[in-house]
Amino acid sequence: MQAFAYSNPASVADAAKAAAGANAKILAGGQSLLPAMKLGLAAPEALVDLSQIAELKGITVSGNVVKIGAMTTHAQVAASAEVAKAIPALADLASHIGDRQVRNRGTIGGSLANNDPAACYPAAVLGLGATIHTNTRTIAADAFFTGLYETALKEGEIITAVSFPVPEKAAWQKFKQPASRFSIVGVFVSKGAQGVRVAVTGAGACVFRAKELEAKLASNWSGAALQGASFPPDGLNTDLHGSAEYRAALIPVLAQRAVAAT
Repeated sequence: MQAFAYSNPASVADAAKAAAGANAKILAGGQSLLPAMKLGLAAPEALVDLSQIAELKGITVSGNVVKIGAMTTHAQVAASAEVAKAIPALADLASHIGDRQVRNRGTIGGSLANNDPAACYPAAVLGLGATIHTNTRTIAADAFFTGLYETALKEGEIITAVSFPVPEKAAWQKFKQPASRFSIVGVFVSKGAQGVRVAVTGAGACVFRAKELEAKLASNWSGAALQGASFPPDGLNTDLHGSAEYRAALIPVLAQRAVAAT
């Protein structure tokens, strides 16, 4: 690992100034960035550590919205009684991310900014139609995830919080890779003010909505509506864990199980 400058700002404004420097990287939980640096896949000249910024932490529930600070850990979301009451599926998802070490270090903001194609949180954000707040603007979930490890974030832009609308119904199903516990395929379903949403992670270059399945569920929210449903394998991932056809077959099965669990 090469030498780098390190800063530990106490405010979002100071962090944004530090992140504006040449080849600076923002450090949240460090569960993806630090391993990448050790492997030589990332070589930032500076790290801007967000861990001391109090305004980026915490969970609030107001009306029909659950707002989670970007530096809130997966373990804190999983253990939150407020989240469990408002959106049980979100607490369930957080409780099964990685292992205990990852859940106690990893953060929701870091996960979303990294946008790993097999990460769990992007499925919840897209599946619930959440809003991502940054230090400069708000971004709708449908516009946030743009490709493989790519998002709508601009250089130096910092995620500050995520707002989740409370749905009528929601559930999460994950077919995991046993060693990494990333999703080979993960499916988050919800029904609420934004209609029916089915978000899929692990199957493509990044999380996406399964519009074909949404259409079936919009007219009949039940597992029976997806009985015998299929999903096209075109453009899906093929790797040592499964072919595109394998992942395509898993998507409607997991969606059906998720709906049945609501």
